[in-house]
Amino acid sequence: MNKLSKILVINGPNLNLLGDREKNIYGTFTLKEIEKKLVKIGNESNYKVACFQSNIEGEIIDCIQRAYKQYLGIIINAGGYTHTSIAIMDALKIFKGPIIEVHMSNIYGREKFRNHSYVSYVASGSICGLGEIGYEVALNSIIYLIKSE
Repeated sequence: MNKLSKILVINGPNLNLLGDREKNIYGTFTLKEIEKKLVKIGNESNYKVACFQSNIEGEIIDCIQRAYKQYLGIIINAGGYTHTSIAIMDALKIFKGPIIEVHMSNIYGREKFRNHSYVSYVASGSICGLGEIGYEVALNSIIYLIKSE
């Protein structure tokens, strides 16, 4: 697979616990179920979707840095790092393709500290509040942006 056919999905801290944590906010879908669906949609659209999750900020930054020469687009849910990590934002600045920020909950309707996103400064677009479907919307959106370039 060449760079032009690959999309990376990055998930940050605590997203590995989807399906178990705060079901009233995040629903019952697991991250593995979401990733499986994204891979399937990607395959149907002739894109290889690779998924990465870490609870460690430095590992997420390393992943973004490796993506620079391997992927055409990035979908990222930085979890709690969305609101705190200038380092993740700076790493994303290096990436030249489209970046879609996704959040399962509406971060603008929650606690005030969640209303700020460093990722939004560098993202091509943001999707929030649609639950697990937000990832599918993000994937379809990034494919559209890639084809439009």
